[in-house]
Amino acid sequence: MSTLAVTRPRAPLAAFGNMVLNEARLAWRQPAGVIAGAGVAVLLVVIFGEIPAFRAPSASLGGYSAFDIYIPILMSFSIAVIAFTYLPGPLVSYRELGILRRLSTTPVPAYWLLAAQIVVQTCLMVVTLALVVTVSIVFFGISAPKDPAAMVLSIALTMAALFAIGLTIAAVARTSGAARGLMAAALYPMMFFSGLYYPVQLMPAFIQDISKYTPLGAAVPAIGDSWVGQFPPAQPLLVLAAYALVFGFLAKRFFRWE
Repeated sequence: MSTLAVTRPRAPLAAFGNMVLNEARLAWRQPAGVIAGAGVAVLLVVIFGEIPAFRAPSASLGGYSAFDIYIPILMSFSIAVIAFTYLPGPLVSYRELGILRRLSTTPVPAYWLLAAQIVVQTCLMVVTLALVVTVSIVFFGISAPKDPAAMVLSIALTMAALFAIGLTIAAVARTSGAARGLMAAALYPMMFFSGLYYPVQLMPAFIQDISKYTPLGAAVPAIGDSWVGQFPPAQPLLVLAAYALVFGFLAKRFFRWE
């Protein structure tokens, strides 16, 4: 006696566009996240830019001002905040509410929800980075990035690495509270090694060496070198690519739909 395999109908591709729009509307209904994601970095640019001592060149910083040094740091920080805060949060909440489990039984591929979240958060990230760069150039006289192609590559690898870590947090966190705890445990040390609290160039040599192998510690020099017209060395790019591959695998391996 033969059995016939029953295949679920596939949702039309247009459904993915509707899903992206729905996720964007949900994000817009909670403007605190959007404002924090885009506003904090821009606010810090304005605060630092208004401090005269920050804009004075320093021999200890290689002839650059502290403001010059902080722009790539703030760009990396913006990517990390969105990747660790606004990407895992909704996905973990959807799992707690049973939405991911129910979605996996419909014609809509469940992974579309992950992809829709990535699209929405990427758009927020692009807007944030564009604001940081524009405000720095227009209002505080920073020169425009001299190697835009290298900067796009550096930002893309930074996004891939940090999104992969964010998705891993979403994969293993059972509750929203656990996701926030994992986010804090990952983000705050990275912020230190990025130089947000104190310039890495002025830290002890062994701290600088450790920083080179952290996601933000690799992202900052890659973006900074691109800004001044130097193609980034291989090390930070390879470090970012390694984080993207390793944590991308972990996110896929351990992501739970219920």
